[in-house]
Amino acid sequence: MWTHPWWAGLAMAAAAGLVALAVDALWGEPPAWAHPVVWMGRALGALGTRIAPGDLRRRDYPAFWAAALVWCVLAALVLIVAGSLQWLLLHHLPPWLAALALGGLLKPLLAWRMLHAEVQAVEEALAESLQAGRERLAWLVSRDTAALSAAEVRESAIESLAENLSDSVVAPLVWFALLGLPGAALYRFANTADAMWGYPGWRGQGAARRHWQWAGKWAARADDALSWLPARLTAALLLVTAARRVPAAGLRRDARATPSPNGGWPMGAMARLLDVRLGKPGAYVLNPQGQPPQSAHMALALVHARNVVRALACIALAAMIFAFLTWMRL
Repeated sequence: MWTHPWWAGLAMAAAAGLVALAVDALWGEPPAWAHPVVWMGRALGALGTRIAPGDLRRRDYPAFWAAALVWCVLAALVLIVAGSLQWLLLHHLPPWLAALALGGLLKPLLAWRMLHAEVQAVEEALAESLQAGRERLAWLVSRDTAALSAAEVRESAIESLAENLSDSVVAPLVWFALLGLPGAALYRFANTADAMWGYPGWRGQGAARRHWQWAGKWAARADDALSWLPARLTAALLLVTAARRVPAAGLRRDARATPSPNGGWPMGAMARLLDVRLGKPGAYVLNPQGQPPQSAHMALALVHARNVVRALACIALAAMIFAFLTWMRL
């Protein structure tokens, strides 16, 4: 995917990753009209209401295969657009300028600054009142927040931070390193499709109300497959950057407790680093012997997540230095 020689491709990929992280830190998200994830969401939303049934059906194979076909067509379009843009940049711009442009295109596919701000806003709202904290958490999670206690609000926010650290930061950078801009774009599409289609049950209001028990299965499994490596890498980075050892058996137990095959890894690692109990009422509990999270745990969770982002930047910088030293030896 990258240009030859290999060290030049490595340097460009690393530089693009650093540019994307820098742009995110400085300016955050682009406007909605220029945001590719917003475009993906609009396409998925418009087509989803035509695929998922408006009533509850058992073994709805037509909806499953129709959704799978639409997912594949949209994924192909995402790959074609991202691949074409990357090809044009690599073949028509000087390497340094191509790296800058790739970083600019990569930025909308990751979102650390927004994630940090949203989680911090939940704690700030809790400082005002429990009701304000519940309402602010509803911006961040899909679960019902109306009856949550303050500790449960913090549990949900910390879980969202850990899981989205993988989905919104680590995973796009991992797939960009492996497959370039098409890889990062495909992952972001798959993750967006899972968020919109992949959760079983009723979604939407009024005439747009649809049931996603079968229509969302393909999107959910595709996201599971693409998130497998990033989720485990995120858990490892959380532990390494915190210089903490946790019992491997306990972390594996946490990972198996969640319905998702991936989300339990970063969430379990965060729970054990903070020594807090995390969970979803009636669904699962992570690190059950931990204490209920307090305000200080929210701040510390953000520190741990921030350290992972800094570690990723350091890895990219180290890759650039390695590529430069390789070029100097030639």
